Amino acid sequence: MLSQKSRMRRGEDFSASVKRGARAGRPTLVLHLKVAGDGPPLVGFVVSKAVGNAVVRNKVKRRLRHLMRDRIVRLPRGSLLVVRANPPAASARHERLAAELDAALDRLSRREQQR
Repeated sequence: MLSQKSRMRRGEDFSASVKRGARAGRPTLVLHLKVAGDGPPLVGFVVSKAVGNAVVRNKVKRRLRHLMRDRIVRLPRGSLLVVRANPPAASARHERLAAELDAALDRLSRREQQR
């Protein structure tokens, strides 16, 4: 699992990332990244009721947290990353979620390097 200190909890962090951050979309998920400050990277997850019932939503969140655990080192310091699951994430295989998460992270990192 993703460590407790790496989880985003404050609503202001979610809002800042979604409203003013860079966005990379894939069929199963959308990532919003904002680099602000010098603290450790924080990751938050948004899984709406459109994805499924509570059991399905929690399963998707657990899978995404597990995938982000190994990928958090790719984020620059001070990053605020929001991972929003789309409805197809509920039925997506683990490998597909991992591939789309990697593709979206690569796209966001290229954008950050261009700044």
